[in-house]
Amino acid sequence: MSQIRHEPIAPTSTRFLGGGETIDRHRHDDHQLIYVSSGVLAITTEHGSWIAPNDRALWIPANTWHEHRFYGRSRFHTIGFPAHGRTPLLDAESPTVIAVDILVRELLIALTSTTLTQTETRHIEAVLRDRLRRVTAQPVALPAARDQRLADACRLVEEDLHQPCTLAQLAGRLHTSERTLSRLYRDEFGMTFPQWRTRARIFTAMVMLAKGATVTDTAHACGWATTSAFVQTFAQTVGITPGTYRRRGQTAAGTTTKAARAVAAGNACVND
Repeated sequence: MSQIRHEPIAPTSTRFLGGGETIDRHRHDDHQLIYVSSGVLAITTEHGSWIAPNDRALWIPANTWHEHRFYGRSRFHTIGFPAHGRTPLLDAESPTVIAVDILVRELLIALTSTTLTQTETRHIEAVLRDRLRRVTAQPVALPAARDQRLADACRLVEEDLHQPCTLAQLAGRLHTSERTLSRLYRDEFGMTFPQWRTRARIFTAMVMLAKGATVTDTAHACGWATTSAFVQTFAQTVGITPGTYRRRGQTAAGTTTKAARAVAAGNACVND
């Protein structure tokens, strides 16, 4: 493993990054909330990999190493929270993907603006903290394997999702038993091999769609026999159709709305 860069402070900021750009492995002493208001972000930690489109945000607990890769031109927002004291996501001891509704989106964008006064920042952060206590987790993740046999099996599947591979075929290629691999998937990931394979397909599909691939091309590349089957599975897993997801990933972030500016001015009800 390469050296992990240590940045004590998790910044609150907005950056613009192009498709294919990366941020190398690092960690903070603070907690961090990460959001892309346009584009799509893939995040990797020691716990696994996550996809964060613009209707999701990712909570990174303090001292968790993480690295990023961006798909499509991305507007990248980060918000730091002190590791001591009460945190907005009380039960999030590992990286957690959360749903981002319209209000949370505008609060995240507004809070990372460079034009806020200290009073405006306090107002927005108070409302954001209140809202984050009510959000729901939305896991679209690939867990990291600890056992080398399981890691090798996952790698073989991910290298060629277009050609579905059975567990028996994988076991033969890895010179182990089908029962052993089945047990490893259940024990380490808490899911069956077919469930994990579907998750891997969805994960790759999200990246392809974010890069502009068509729904049909994505379905075929990720191993679905028909586009309709892909659309149904994607919608059940992600909560929206792949076509809607693709359009959202290509939509540029707008400016802060009147609602967010009203919060900044203290005109919204704050319940902290």
